Amino acid sequence: MRTYLSVTLSAVVAVLLAVLVPLSALCAWVDLEIDDTDRYVAAVAPLASDPEVRGTVADRITEATMQQIDTGPIHDIVRDFLHQAVLSFTTTGAFQAAWNTANRTAHEAVTTALKNHTGEAVTIDLAPVTEQVKRDLLKNGVLFADRIPVQHTDITLVSADRADQLRQTFRLLRAGSLWPAVATVAFAALTVTGAGLAVRARGGRGTTGALAATTAVGLGFALGALVLRLVLAIARNRVLAEVPPGETGAAAAVYDALTGSLRTTAWTVLGAGLAVALCAVLVRRGGGPAGAGRTRHAAPNGPGKSG
Repeated sequence: MRTYLSVTLSAVVAVLLAVLVPLSALCAWVDLEIDDTDRYVAAVAPLASDPEVRGTVADRITEATMQQIDTGPIHDIVRDFLHQAVLSFTTTGAFQAAWNTANRTAHEAVTTALKNHTGEAVTIDLAPVTEQVKRDLLKNGVLFADRIPVQHTDITLVSADRADQLRQTFRLLRAGSLWPAVATVAFAALTVTGAGLAVRARGGRGTTGALAATTAVGLGFALGALVLRLVLAIARNRVLAEVPPGETGAAAAVYDALTGSLRTTAWTVLGAGLAVALCAVLVRRGGGPAGAGRTRHAAPNGPGKSG
């Protein structure tokens, strides 16, 4: 009966942690990264060197420019030349600065879209990038650079419909802040302590109960990490499914950059949880106080005992 009860309680602990761990991670992520402009910009800044992002920026600026000029039979030649010139600019430090400026502005759009019902998609406005491209190409005498329109040229990150669906979720996560993480740690500590005291109250070894609870807690954290990883994968697929085909690569790069800390957290918690559970099992089976006690008790009857 006690074994059945112990297994049931362990399963309950593991399931609760499987819910609390991803919830804690997501709430902390929204509070510490998504709602913080500097951290948001720092997360996406490395994308200035991402091939998908550079290619999408070059495509969007080139397309907008070619709509403003009539080059007749040499249209394709001019387009390829201009595209290559813009793509070359995306390797410079000036592009990095312009990219950061664009994302600082984009962060305002992201937070506004997730707080209020705007009915608009979440986008990165490339106007700061386009302005710097035009200035740089004009300086270098690139053909038709003066015709590059400095206007709102966007890369879609989240469609309008998907932004509306995500809004309520983000509101709940934002309201949670860091409290779910605090509650998760407190629950794990109380579970281990409480199990030890309960076993000791029944006349058993408190350490044995604590080790059993530690195993359940470790497995619960590992399961929660897997749930978090699954949630990220599903969300990624759903968000990118509604992004225009030509912008999917760049949107995927931005999504992956913003959720990079969550993926790292998932793998770290998974490894730590499994390690804790494994150590608790090994100590319980052979290296714990119970095993040592049995060895000491058996010693007087051993071969070395003199008559």
